[in-house]
Amino acid sequence: MNKMSIPDLEATATDIRRHILKTIFNAGCGHTGGSLSEADILTALFFRIMNIDTSNPRMENRDRFILSKGHSTPGYYCTLAKRGFFPLEELLTFDQEGTILQGHPDMHKTPGVDISSGSLGQGLSLGIGMCTGRDANNLDFCVYTLLGDGESQEGQVWEAAMYAGANKTKGLIGITDYNGVQLSGEVNNILSLGSLKKKWEAFDWTVLECDGHSMTELVSTLEHAKSLSKEGPVMILAKTVKGKGVSFMENDYQWHGKAPNKEEYALAIKELER
Repeated sequence: MNKMSIPDLEATATDIRRHILKTIFNAGCGHTGGSLSEADILTALFFRIMNIDTSNPRMENRDRFILSKGHSTPGYYCTLAKRGFFPLEELLTFDQEGTILQGHPDMHKTPGVDISSGSLGQGLSLGIGMCTGRDANNLDFCVYTLLGDGESQEGQVWEAAMYAGANKTKGLIGITDYNGVQLSGEVNNILSLGSLKKKWEAFDWTVLECDGHSMTELVSTLEHAKSLSKEGPVMILAKTVKGKGVSFMENDYQWHGKAPNKEEYALAIKELER
């Protein structure tokens, strides 16, 4: 696949947002806010940055992706479907009995999913394991792990951060979907993260910051991170907006895990078609 241009990436991200809303509306459930906030990040990764092949999804030297904030599967699945890992029609089976699209990622059911996830805080530990296995088998790939900022309140995140920093784990790139909102309110009001940049730097990670909705910044930052990760782990703090793209959902914690009704769905789709 040729590298997508920035305008094409932007159009793809918007289309993925429409599929997210359709998927969640059809299922009557799903995590709307975080799926919309991660859409640009996932688009940049799967359509421009990562070395992957939809015709050979298990090739040994493919880059790996871990959705550490494993509840935001509508965004993940819509990206995988749009990229060609399975038909878009499968999205209409999301979270139904017998579907390949479970509420949380299942590597045994869903093409393109590298690792099952769901319990918050575990993604970086899994990423370290993948990097360790890669080196033991003389392979060459990067591991990208997407975390939530609310998830970053989990202790295991910082155990993994300490290990990777101390051991200079190469090819490990973390991305924080830094939207400032979690399940029941604003992150700073529930358990403030303080200076997240200083925290990661204290664990000997290289830290980059970008606008998580600027495709130009995302692509540039991800490419820079890949280069820097040859020397050790890199964390990208991507500033995002919960519910991005739909005005009445943006920055509202009530849309963390809520499906739109018929009227809300129609309004949301109309906004994304402007």
